[in-house]
Parts: sequence; C-alpha cells; structure tokens
Amino acid sequence: MSASIATIDTPHMRRASREELSLALMDTRNYTLQLLARIEQALGEGLRVPQAGDTVPPLWLAGHVAWLAEYWIGRNPQRALGPRCPADGVRLASVEPQADQWFDPRLAPHDQRWALPLPDADGVRAYLLDTLETTLELLEHTPDEDAALYFFRMALFHEDLRGEELVTIAQAAGVPLGLTLPGGVAARPPLVLPATRWTLGWSEDASFALDIERGHEPVQVPEFEIDAQPVSWAQYVEFIDDGGYDREELWHHRGWAWLQREAQAEGRRGPRYVEQIGVASGAVLQTLFGRPTRMGGSQLVMHVNWWEADAFARWAGRRLPTEAEWEVAAVQGARRGFRWGDVREWTAGTLKPFAGYQADAWAPHAEMDVHGVLNAARVLRGASFASRSRMRHPKARAWALPERDEAFVGFRTCAL
Repeated sequence: MSASIATIDTPHMRRASREELSLALMDTRNYTLQLLARIEQALGEGLRVPQAGDTVPPLWLAGHVAWLAEYWIGRNPQRALGPRCPADGVRLASVEPQADQWFDPRLAPHDQRWALPLPDADGVRAYLLDTLETTLELLEHTPDEDAALYFFRMALFHEDLRGEELVTIAQAAGVPLGLTLPGGVAARPPLVLPATRWTLGWSEDASFALDIERGHEPVQVPEFEIDAQPVSWAQYVEFIDDGGYDREELWHHRGWAWLQREAQAEGRRGPRYVEQIGVASGAVLQTLFGRPTRMGGSQLVMHVNWWEADAFARWAGRRLPTEAEWEVAAVQGARRGFRWGDVREWTAGTLKPFAGYQADAWAPHAEMDVHGVLNAARVLRGASFASRSRMRHPKARAWALPERDEAFVGFRTCAL
C-alpha cells in the first residue's frame, strides 16, 4: 500500500519504509517551517526570546535540526552502517560553511548560543530546505533495509522531538500557535491491574528507538491501583487550598528547598503560568501561548514539575507510578479507560538505562546524551497534545530534571 499522510503520523513510523520516510521527512520539515513562521510573525525576524536556562533561541534550534540530519546523512559516507556507524568518522563539507560553528552543540554550548552570529530567518529556512533536498535525494537511492534507513528514521524522530520543543518555546514567549488544547476529562474510577511479569525496553527488532528506550529488562509488577486519567485542575486546586505549598511535610527535602528558592524570587503558589486560582470552581487562569486561558476543573494539570507532582501525591495519600506500572496500564488498561496522550507524565523513578543499554553514537550531537543526568533526571512517559502522533507509543521514554516545568507535563497517582 502506498504511503499517505494518514499513515506517516502513526507510531508505525518507528519502522517506516523508504517511501513512508520520504513523505514523513517532508511533513516534519514543513511543520518546523510553519512553527518558525508563526514565531517570526509574533517576534520579528530575529525570533528573539529571553535568555533562560530552560530554552534556546528558536533559530538555533531549527538550524540544529537541519545540521544533525546533514551531519549524519548528507555528510556521512558511512551512513549505511546504521547503528554501527562511528561517532566521529570522516565527514564531507556542509552546504553552509559555518554550520558546525553555529549548530554543533559541542562547539556552541548552551550559554553561548544567544551571542552567536546566527543567520537570519531566511538564512535558516534556506539551510532547512537545502539539507532536506539532499536528504531526500540520498533516501531515493538507499536500500529499503533497516541499517540503511536508520539515520533517516533518526532524523525524523529527532525533528519531531525538537518540534515539540519549539512549541514549548512558543509557550514561554507568548506566541500564539492555534493549537487545540486538551478538553475536559470525565472522571473515571481508578483501575486495578493484576500482578504481572513485564519486560521494559524495546526489543532488538526493526523498530527505531532512542538508546534510553532500548534494552530488555524483565520486572515483576505486583498488583496495583492507578488513576484512569492524569490529575485534573479541580483535584490540584484542592491541594493548593489545603496549604499544599506551605506544608513542608508534604515535600521531598530537595523539593522544599526548590520551593523556598522560588519564594525568594517571584514566589510559587501553583504550577507555572498560573495567574489565578478558583477555589470554588476548581478552575484556574493559566497563560497559554500569550493569552490568559480559563482551564476548567475537569481539564488536566499542565506545567508541573516533579517536586509538585510528588508533593500532591503525598498530600493525597498516594504515590507516583513506576515506569513499569505506567506502561502496563497503558497497554493492558487501554480498553478499560486508561487515558493518556494529552500531557506527558512524570513517573516515580530516576533515569536509569535498561539492561542491554548501548549509547547512540549520535546522541551527544543531539544533546540527548544521558550520561550526566543518570540517577538525577526523572522519567517522563506518554505524550502531550504538542507531540506528533507518531511519537505516541506506550514504550516511548523521555526525561527531565525534577525542577523543570516548561513542558506540557502532568501526572497521575497510584494507591500506596
């Protein structure tokens, strides 16, 4: 069957064929260009956003997307080796002579990107289009085999991840994007899942997976009770009204220290971007893409960090789910009302690789090297409304440091 727009935005794309990849790579690049155009329309040609530790300049991010694909496909004579390709083999010259100095994160550390003499929006667009043309030409002559297609699949999923990051930057900068926010969720009773033997990690098959997703780790999961949907604003407002941000006993000691630092700055009485809290209604006023928006009591909490999620769970006499519990529920509870995909979700444990983990050679070039955050970052599961549909897989795995709250992240709880 021929590839179509309907088939290229599904989780099946982790094992996409050459024809599907051709359409999907055009689709994700068009989406990147559309996001850039929206941000430029709101902020001007320089697309300047305030410097912050949890964001990057949009023009740098877009240029980096093109650079990574070019570095591992267009400039890489050994691309057909797929996962066995060495990290720093011989590379051909870039179509943009300054590309490495601008967009290689090893040469352009985070705090220096704001001062880089980056090209303007037209220059970045030209680089995006030039590199896409090269990628598609090479793909046309690539065997329809997993190793040969590996870096084309990598380029697709990396750009999808960075597209969600561009949406997050637009939220921080108050740029309207016209995205549809998740609606209210009808409350359903928690689900009880029986004890099971489960295997975490992607098996060694033809599917593309990030290194932190791969492995083969059997775990025993005892019987557990888990919320059928993430925590709603009505539930979270009860926590706030009951002094949740004032009661030290509810917080992890590092979370309480974070909260006190926030209090010395602008203060913190609720999740990020919340301006008003309606105790009676359970609704809040949250600034979304530059506009104060009423979030009803049945809508899901967004922009909470791990410390806040953990404090709420303690207040409720519950706990955050383990990764294994979340995954079991997403698979086995799908027909029983387990709802996910509106917000990414915090889980209980710290980031650790699964048994059989092997680092991706390209991960440091994409700022996805987990070496420095193992046992510190917390694991995120699921997807958000800002994720492309092909990213929505029960085994998909992301991570963030526990104080991060800029992304569209919520959480659910389990019984103790």
